[in-house]
Amino acid sequence: MGRMCDARASVFTTSGMRAGGVSGTILTARIADGSLVRARRGVYVAPTICPALRAVAEHGGRAACITAARHLGLWVLTADHRAHVWLCSGQRSYHPSQACACVEHWDDGPRGAPASAPSLPRMLLQIYRCFGIEEFFVVLESALAAGMLGTSGMRWLRMHSNAAIREALALARNDADSGLESLLRWRLRRRGLRVRTQRQVFAVGRVDLLIGERLLVEADGVDNHGSPSHRHKDLVRDAHAASWGYITLRFDYAMIVHDWELVEAAILGALSTLEGAGVGRV
Repeated sequence: MGRMCDARASVFTTSGMRAGGVSGTILTARIADGSLVRARRGVYVAPTICPALRAVAEHGGRAACITAARHLGLWVLTADHRAHVWLCSGQRSYHPSQACACVEHWDDGPRGAPASAPSLPRMLLQIYRCFGIEEFFVVLESALAAGMLGTSGMRWLRMHSNAAIREALALARNDADSGLESLLRWRLRRRGLRVRTQRQVFAVGRVDLLIGERLLVEADGVDNHGSPSHRHKDLVRDAHAASWGYITLRFDYAMIVHDWELVEAAILGALSTLEGAGVGRV
């Protein structure tokens, strides 16, 4: 997914604007002409800000967890679009209405300006605590693929980890091309299979996953495979693969995320067929 709106260009404080030379008169004029909107006392937002960041600004904290990850352009599997707000000791949270559905994240991190966000390692830890290890692993591999998480960040995560996080850190790679690929690898991790991502296969091209030597698994997103022309290309590609002795399985988001038992059974069944034909599973 692409990067969303930038908090640094959308959330402003009175003190920050004064430090930048914006007088009270100019601030009043910008509010009057609609170029700034008051979110709460001392905090203003651009009228083009997205709903999630506006909600965060109204709450008195900073973007956290899944909200912050989306705004970095990282892969996120969850459909949760509530505002996740980072609050630290000594801060106060504000709720714009009784119907507010925000998710507050309180931790020991340093306080900062409303436009700032937690460090990537801290954000990942918030995601783990809020959504569990699968979402953590998907966002982790997304950050590694984007080159956003370095050695020091991985070290910090190990220092703040448990057994599940350490397992995810050990398995994580930087070559996944989507969150669905990451989720497939994570859910297959205990099957003893050789799973490789983004491999170039002769006469077929680049495939999402190559399991063993002959099973190709494609995680089809709607954006890339939903049109009739793309569907035709997929069929031609699968026919080429079959002519060279490969089996191709295609799964969409709904199947991988919500119907895993069927997906896993299909993969194991295809591997059993290949094994019966004399092609090894691993």
